[in-house]
Amino acid sequence: MIPAASFSGKRVSLFGLGGSGIATAHALIAGGAEVLAWDDNPDSVAKAAAAGIATGDLRAADWPRFAAFVLSPGVPLTHPKPHWTVELARGAGVEVIGDIELFCRERNSRAPAAPFIAITGTNGKSTTTALTAHILKSAGRDTQMGGNIGRAIMTLDPPEPQRHYVVECSSYQIDLAPSINPTAGILLNLTPDHLDRHGTMAHYASIKERLVAGSDTAIIGIDDSWGAQIADRLERAGRPVVRISKRLPLTDGYFADGTNLMEAADGRYSRVAFLEGIGSLRGQHNAQNALAAVVACLRVGLELGEIQAGLESFPGLAHRMEQVGRKNHVLFVNDSKATNADAAAPALSSFANRIYWIAGGLPKEGGIEPLRGFFPRIAKAYLIGEAAPAFAATLGEAVPYEISGTLAAAVEHAAHDAANDTGGEAVVLLSPACASFDQFKNFEVRGEAFRQAATAIDGVKPIGGPR
Repeated sequence: MIPAASFSGKRVSLFGLGGSGIATAHALIAGGAEVLAWDDNPDSVAKAAAAGIATGDLRAADWPRFAAFVLSPGVPLTHPKPHWTVELARGAGVEVIGDIELFCRERNSRAPAAPFIAITGTNGKSTTTALTAHILKSAGRDTQMGGNIGRAIMTLDPPEPQRHYVVECSSYQIDLAPSINPTAGILLNLTPDHLDRHGTMAHYASIKERLVAGSDTAIIGIDDSWGAQIADRLERAGRPVVRISKRLPLTDGYFADGTNLMEAADGRYSRVAFLEGIGSLRGQHNAQNALAAVVACLRVGLELGEIQAGLESFPGLAHRMEQVGRKNHVLFVNDSKATNADAAAPALSSFANRIYWIAGGLPKEGGIEPLRGFFPRIAKAYLIGEAAPAFAATLGEAVPYEISGTLAAAVEHAAHDAANDTGGEAVVLLSPACASFDQFKNFEVRGEAFRQAATAIDGVKPIGGPR
């Protein structure tokens, strides 16, 4: 735990008593703050009270007495309208912050030189965070990973000068962290997302920009116009900017040339790392993730050899293009996290052909029509869940398919067909382009069911990776 000593002897209100909220309350109490916490869910309030956290309805609280109000990132700050607690805090002139802000204040107080890498973006945050932390750990650095991935940030070990922090930040968290100041801040990409909570794309982008604007080094993906504009704007303001691109040969910055990761300086090029043969980092989207991780690790002092070794040993994230097994020429890949067409596109683009694609579940708006460009890569589709009839209609005569119904049947049939494919390397790919709720509790349970079904096939050798 990181005791939040910056509020020692002060009163702090807190709303949102999920896992991170309770962890934050404990950190504040450990730091000497007097906390009053609340939640709209009575069960959450009861759980917090049982854990020794003082609770009380914040509608009746004496707000001017609070030094700060800590809000859960899952609670609306601005759109579609501020939560009632936010309105009460602002009316009393109380600052509204989140747990990332608490961490930043403790780092600034305890060990401001502690390397701090913060990652945001619409897509790829979790992979880049996990990859960066893995590279640092494999190079023997004292590394803590948390934030929007894994552990709540205030449950990490306290800042020390040589302790490295790798933190995934959502837009909600950044919006509650006005003093965020990473050693290296990464903005991977920007596409429309969470606009119900941010109102407009411009507002969403401006929140993401705050993370890199406060960084010692801003690492920015420029393959979309929003990122390119942010990079230009920060550079004009005198901020140190490093541009990265997964598709553009830059004259200054870092870019991907196939599986080679290149540095460009004054128009001269050198290879800094490579992804050839690294199955967990297959695809153009992972080239961008790797570029960001490479640059961040260089900025906190790693050598290129250490970085390459970390890339090669990265196991990948569970349910995100996770290689779970192989039998002869057939690879089994769990991409259960792909819960819509846009999320399934990276996996389908990462394999040239001979894809035995398992898709379906609870359908999302738009179906799989956006994936039509990948249909020539698909040897056969195996359709499951509620979406099966609609997906079959979209595939039509373009792709052979069967309506398998269940995931177990789809894995069995896809494995059989792929084993009899004489065209070379084949992949049985679960990338559903659908939510899981019609047949599974969540995408993790669905992915685990795929892993178990695949590795239970006679002759399939499990591939070591995340669990």
